[in-house]
Amino acid sequence: MKRQSYKGLAAFTVATALLTGCKLIGDVEYTLDKDPVEMHGDSIKVNITVKVPEKGLNKKAVAVITPMLGDKAFQPITIQGQKATGNGQTINFKPGGTINYTDVIPYSSDLENAELKVTGTVTKGKKEKAIEEKKIADGTIVTPLLVQNDDKAILAQDQFVRTTEEAFTGSNGIQVNFDKAKANVKSSELKQSDIKELEEFLTASITNPKVAPKSIQLISYASPEGEVGKNSELASDRANNTKDALTKIIAKIEKGMDIQVPKGQLAAPTMSSLIQTMPKGEDWNGFKKAVEASNLEDKDLIIRVLSMYKDPNQREEEIKKMAKTYKKLEKDILPPLRRTQIKVVYDKIGWSDEELKALSTSNPDTLNVEELLFTATLYDNLDEKMRLYKEVVRQYPEDWRGHNNVGVIYYMQNDLSSAKPYFEKANSLNENAISLNNMGILARQNGDRVKAAELFNSALSAGSEVKYNLGIIDIQNGNYEEAIANMGSENTFNKALAQVLNKDYDAAMSTLDASADANTALGYYLKAIIGARQNNLELLTNNLTSAIAKDSSLKAKAAKDREFIKFFDNAAFAALVK
Repeated sequence: MKRQSYKGLAAFTVATALLTGCKLIGDVEYTLDKDPVEMHGDSIKVNITVKVPEKGLNKKAVAVITPMLGDKAFQPITIQGQKATGNGQTINFKPGGTINYTDVIPYSSDLENAELKVTGTVTKGKKEKAIEEKKIADGTIVTPLLVQNDDKAILAQDQFVRTTEEAFTGSNGIQVNFDKAKANVKSSELKQSDIKELEEFLTASITNPKVAPKSIQLISYASPEGEVGKNSELASDRANNTKDALTKIIAKIEKGMDIQVPKGQLAAPTMSSLIQTMPKGEDWNGFKKAVEASNLEDKDLIIRVLSMYKDPNQREEEIKKMAKTYKKLEKDILPPLRRTQIKVVYDKIGWSDEELKALSTSNPDTLNVEELLFTATLYDNLDEKMRLYKEVVRQYPEDWRGHNNVGVIYYMQNDLSSAKPYFEKANSLNENAISLNNMGILARQNGDRVKAAELFNSALSAGSEVKYNLGIIDIQNGNYEEAIANMGSENTFNKALAQVLNKDYDAAMSTLDASADANTALGYYLKAIIGARQNNLELLTNNLTSAIAKDSSLKAKAAKDREFIKFFDNAAFAALVK
């Protein structure tokens, strides 16, 4: 195997010799899969192939070789000659031998600039000699530590609806009553209090921008006696006559309010165009309900008759046979069924955005919980958002959303200790995926990735943000493919970092260019790393120049960053970091 410098190689070989008076061990070759070594998750793993040449180890010798990264030792490698006794791996005098060695040590910051060396001892009987310390690799690439705390906290959403459809039916219903078999609207009916309520509502709605009538429904009925066909016609006539009477009322209202005809409009706007006649014929359902609610002695019998006969004519005949009962029906039950019910369907229009903002400052108690939560979304300023979410907590302390959202704002202000009790309170009021996600963020950023993963996995129903947060843990755990999958379609620095660590450099560059970090110091620095890994000096230097221009501290970092070790002797690189 050809021996080469470690510089620029993914795998390399270094020879080391034993300095002893008599040759107990010859040249041993060490080949590593990575140089520099890399941190992966929280540790550094080395894979070393140890090759002892023919006649390279005395038949009775035992060599204990210890790889050292800085002052941190890996497990020793023990090899022994074919006639030696011990627990080491036996190497034949001829033809020599090869062993594969793997070990892991925890990463610590002092290992970033350390060198990987081998040292140890070789013994034969009572004779012991030291193996000369030799460097076999450089260390350590720590690019995973660039991961950013961009965990995605989730705000609880409002259920605010600005415009709702409402129905006005007065305080006790609005109804025009008719005499038996008649369809004319009596003047006395139009003087009743329910009609006055209707007039007041229609009058107010003309000038109230928060009320927009959509339809005025006239639902008319006939009582269930007489012929079905005639009753259907009677219900229709009652609806039409009510329409005529209501049209006159509306015209009087609009005339009294002196509504002007807009320029270019042929006719004055009128609410009478909203009137809809809705005749229903005989009201058997209303009849049944009235009987059930009455104190009639025979009401159970009447209800059985209603249930027994489906044909309305036959039901009517059977009830008429109960002469005594029928008289009570005629007196108390049937008259209120001869009617037209009036219902105004309208849009109730809520406060405008500006009105909500003004009220939230001047009189927040006038706003309900949905309005307060929605108004907070109208502000970009975190202090204003905090003010409103704390109003929710004050006015609606049992609503978990206010507590959760206060916690999110504290998190966005990087005040994790203040955020924690709010997330916990929200979840205690109502265990929910959103608060579990947010609690998971705090656990991860406080160093407890195991608890964070448990919380995130319990919160997956909260949305894609949770999987993104799991992706950050994947980066920290060294699971780069899983991180990319969990981060989905997000274009962020962290996703690009995962792609770099997964050696998907083209995808990483595309992600970075589409991210908010495309033109930040850190974004340029990661692009410089991509350039180094692709052996593209121009890409490296151009982006490193931009990174240092935005953050001068990156000059010192780049000067020792093992990502750039192949370029340490390059004049263009050296000029950037000097």
